[in-house]
Amino acid sequence: MLAVESLQNAELFTLTYGAIVRQLLTDFEDVDEVNKQLDTMGYHIGIRLIDDFLSKSNVTRCTEFKETAEVIAKVGFKMFLGVTATVANWDADGTECSLILDDNPLVDYVELPETCQGLYYCNVLCGVIRGALEMVSMRTEVKWVRDVLHGDDTFEMRLKLLKQVPEEYPYKDDE
Repeated sequence: MLAVESLQNAELFTLTYGAIVRQLLTDFEDVDEVNKQLDTMGYHIGIRLIDDFLSKSNVTRCTEFKETAEVIAKVGFKMFLGVTATVANWDADGTECSLILDDNPLVDYVELPETCQGLYYCNVLCGVIRGALEMVSMRTEVKWVRDVLHGDDTFEMRLKLLKQVPEEYPYKDDE
């Protein structure tokens, strides 16, 4: 049942997402500003979506950024978009990697006009990941480095762990 519900949510999001992007382009008329707006929208979605993800996925707390990236790629994308991603291109410190999507349902039937070549149509996904990770104490930078809509062979976003924020509890157990 959960898989069917998630796929229906993904289809609904895909259908309405194009209208959202179109309205932002009309309102702002600047693709850089639209990219920022999509990221901000995604961030706000992510800070709310993480609770749903944690309650439905039965994923235990990730202790390392590498484990977190794998969970995003294999569980998160599958749960909310019905696809999986590949984690690749780790840096030596294990704080930066790529998520590569061979299939991206958000871009079905999408072509960017010449006036929108700087637009990262799926920038909302960067914001979602950034917002969700911030809620689990990981401050990150997330950006697109390859995009099929820009003529690349695949979709690739780069995740960079900026800071692991220690959790603070409002009380001590021994008091």
